[in-house]
Amino acid sequence: MRHQKKGRKLNRTSSHRKATFRNMATSLFRHERIETTYPKAMELRGFAEKLITKAKRGDLHAKRNVMRDVQDREVHVKLFDDIAKRYTDRPGGFTRVVKTRVRSGDCATMAVIELV
Repeated sequence: MRHQKKGRKLNRTSSHRKATFRNMATSLFRHERIETTYPKAMELRGFAEKLITKAKRGDLHAKRNVMRDVQDREVHVKLFDDIAKRYTDRPGGFTRVVKTRVRSGDCATMAVIELV
């Protein structure tokens, strides 16, 4: 039974999964819209929304916590100055996941994840 075991493994080790989500979140904040497979997009949604919530706090501890995951300086500044300010009045739901197509090579369901 899978009681209290949330999250998909995505056929990766935990360190590879963490690195994947860090890279995808950085790309999401840089481009504000990326296309990936549907399971990855659904897992990335929670990861990215937690980072935006931390960025909304704006204090030094939040900046250091976010810098652990978003290691690109330009994206880090954009997250705190632009994206977090955009969502100050919004309590959650910062991202949108929309299924787009089926990839022809392996029939994987693709989705677009974007900032609202």
